[in-house]
Amino acid sequence: MSLLDSLLGQLSGNVDVAAIAARVGIDPATAQNAITALGQAHAQEGDTVETAAAQTGIAPDTLNQVVGALGGVEGLGQVSQILQNNPQILSSINSFLDRDGDGSALNDVLGMAKGLFGKA
Repeated sequence: MSLLDSLLGQLSGNVDVAAIAARVGIDPATAQNAITALGQAHAQEGDTVETAAAQTGIAPDTLNQVVGALGGVEGLGQVSQILQNNPQILSSINSFLDRDGDGSALNDVLGMAKGLFGKA
């Protein structure tokens, strides 16, 4: 169980990353990245989904499904608060997703997404 899963367990409905991934039809690493990006973007100015999409390269439709799986805007607000209260999650997640060690997980997540859809 990841640190993010442990903290998401505090939300109503005991949300977990694998369940969200299965519900939305994405792999757990992409779901984890989506949840983190949405949580960060929720605390910023502007449209949350558009900001998270620009940061991750994950399609807005997919991100909207993740928001729904989190319990809508209320659940997303709780995730955002959890991330703000536990900044160590962000470095942990980035380390996990940054497979090539270049300091950016974006290219690695995009590579995972391409692999999901059979594009090289």
